[in-house]
Amino acid sequence: MVGEIKKGRYVYYHCTGYKGKCPKPYTREEVLEKKFTELLRGISFSEEVLAWVSQALRESHGEERKCHEEAIGKLQREHRRIQDRIDAMYMDKLDGRIDNDFFDRKASEFRTERCRVMRDIEAHQNAKKSYIEEGIRLLDLARRAPVLFENQLPAQKRKLLDFVLSNCRWKAGQLEAEYRKPFDMLAVVVAAQNPAGEGTTHGVVQNENWLPENQGFQLSLRRRGRLLRV
Repeated sequence: MVGEIKKGRYVYYHCTGYKGKCPKPYTREEVLEKKFTELLRGISFSEEVLAWVSQALRESHGEERKCHEEAIGKLQREHRRIQDRIDAMYMDKLDGRIDNDFFDRKASEFRTERCRVMRDIEAHQNAKKSYIEEGIRLLDLARRAPVLFENQLPAQKRKLLDFVLSNCRWKAGQLEAEYRKPFDMLAVVVAAQNPAGEGTTHGVVQNENWLPENQGFQLSLRRRGRLLRV
């Protein structure tokens, strides 16, 4: 579908006509936006739930943080050993026990290994700090998605929709779309807790799909969190 301005102020969407003349009627932009807002409400939940899930995520990853810290400690010890070897070789060179060519060649190898260790340390430090916070930011985005969508400029709205939804279709006056991961899991939980379609202000309770032990939920948070720029 493409948008077209009518009477200098109203935006209507219609089929591109790529496959020939389309008999489907034009659709007002406001109608489409209302339908998208309803879809985004399907993943929205209360601030109280966000606080609970955020705390549960942080608590559940104590073991993961411990693993990262142990790996960092091991790498730091390795880094010290490499530096000690470079220092010892330098003293050997000064004392004439090894020549300059040997020192330069081995020192270069050790420095390369030292750089590799430093990169590994940085990777563990970043993983320890960023994953949980990115996941919480992703959940907060889902919670605020309807309000964000209603108040953003068109380009930002499209970016938000592309981030949350896929395979959007307009058929017989109804919007069909699929939630991207992990928003599909959020939608299942929200729908289960709100069978009457009343939104998600306070109705969501502790559910196994929210639990941090849900590996699919964790992996989806990790993947989408890296793409989060809204």
